[in-house]
Amino acid sequence: MTDKKPQGLDNGLTNYGDLDFARFLRRSFARSMGLSREMLDKPVVGIAMTPSDFNNCHRYMPELVEAVSRGVLAAGALPRAFPTISLGEVFLNPTSMMYRNLMAMDTEEMIAAQPMDAVVLIGGCDKTVPAQLMGAASAGLPAIQLVTGPMSTGRHKGQRLGACTDCRGFWAKYRAGSVDSDEIETVEGRLSVTAGTCAVMGTASTMACLMEALGMSLPGTAAIPAVHSDRLVAAEETGKAAVRLIESRIAPRQVITEKSVENAIRVLMAVGGSTNAIVHLTAIAGRLGIKVSLERFNELSDETPVLVDLKPVGEGYMEDFHAAGGMGALLRELKPLLHLDTVDVEGRTLAERLEEPAGWVDRAVIRSFDDPISPVGGLVALSGSLAPDGAIFKRAAATPALFESEGRAVVFTGLEDLSRRSDDPALDVRPDDVLVLQNIGPHAAGMPEAGYLPIPKKLAHAGVKDREGHGAHLGWAHVGHGLRVHRAARGAGGGGRRTTRGGARRRPHPALHREQAHRPAGRAGGDRAPAGGLRAAARAHARLQSALPAHRHPGA
Repeated sequence: MTDKKPQGLDNGLTNYGDLDFARFLRRSFARSMGLSREMLDKPVVGIAMTPSDFNNCHRYMPELVEAVSRGVLAAGALPRAFPTISLGEVFLNPTSMMYRNLMAMDTEEMIAAQPMDAVVLIGGCDKTVPAQLMGAASAGLPAIQLVTGPMSTGRHKGQRLGACTDCRGFWAKYRAGSVDSDEIETVEGRLSVTAGTCAVMGTASTMACLMEALGMSLPGTAAIPAVHSDRLVAAEETGKAAVRLIESRIAPRQVITEKSVENAIRVLMAVGGSTNAIVHLTAIAGRLGIKVSLERFNELSDETPVLVDLKPVGEGYMEDFHAAGGMGALLRELKPLLHLDTVDVEGRTLAERLEEPAGWVDRAVIRSFDDPISPVGGLVALSGSLAPDGAIFKRAAATPALFESEGRAVVFTGLEDLSRRSDDPALDVRPDDVLVLQNIGPHAAGMPEAGYLPIPKKLAHAGVKDREGHGAHLGWAHVGHGLRVHRAARGAGGGGRRTTRGGARRRPHPALHREQAHRPAGRAGGDRAPAGGLRAAARAHARLQSALPAHRHPGA
């Protein structure tokens, strides 16, 4: 029928042993969708959509898909939306992190298996964006990311509220007795009042900023609120950009490079972003063979100041960041530190982008390079006896008193033990103790991304708000406490923090980039978590990944 290079619906014909018949059958079935012959001959832009009634962050997904489709049609291509797994952070059991790689596999295989020339990835909630980009990086097709955008804030008694920093804050007040059950029920309906991702610089917003820093999304789109009309305009422009990608053939491998990853890490430091972003960024980079050493991570941290004043480490919300100038303003402040020769999905270098006229900047939200919130980055890597393979410390979130402290370890052997004993009035705990939560890593608990190690009620009622907490893999949404994220904890396997026992005295010193953790020899309290369904699921995921074609690299 034709000898021209396959494009659009002619890509990847189903194997019936007769390619001309396969093309004839595909076009016939496509005609049943109401498509004209003219539309069947156009290049195809796939739209990886992630709507779900179990994902509040993606409530406006249909409108975004419609806007992207509008842009694709305007630019002369055929939009074809297709669903993938959608991961709603608080609606998944045991944790959403258990399913990130599964979503990445789903995304990769659907991109590779279906006839498209480029793909738009629409995600937002914490794991969806990294999963989509991991999949797209492995699939190798030209791709562009569109995020759903952050929530707008609510109000309660004159106070602005935004998930999830204020969720934790009010719950802590409720536990301490300063907020009663009637008020906490009222607050429940005022914390998350619009569609979109969390209103603070949590994991979702951090990843949105990093996608723009990498060059995988259009400039100026990371922080647009979900309910803002400009979010739909950004979706339409993303659709147009995807059509241009068909001609330019710019693939993720050309955009996500060692230099652009370093730019993203600098942005992570400057926004005081989520520690969880490191888990995701290294996974994305790993798909393309790019490694990030903890030594280089610390070098970048020491050179990069914190410039953005947003919760959970500051005062503002993502809607403030957008109004203040957003990523464009931040990148201009970081310009002396950035690799300016990196290329984005539009084929422009970062230098070319930053040469464009700058708009107004609200310096209460985005500080100038010479007037930082902190002269060093918000995160730093640690290592030591409790984290032999490294840990990430969010120093921007810790109060100065916790930067070097010594205390007795109060050990909880798992989430059930924590639930059972943390509110026990007889719990032997003092204000200067260090709380340790074991068995919440990938083997024992499915690697929860947001760990909640609350101040024991006994201390909360006494007015204690600051304490040091440690866990195998924890990130805090409400700060005022020290925290660690152990990226490679081995407690369930008998190593690392598995050997911490109650009563041991510890003296961490994150300011020196190394955790000087002294502990006596001895076994950890409590039994090892049973090797139940979670480990079986992890093994099943590994088997599925190892069975994928060798030309793609699913492991990250």
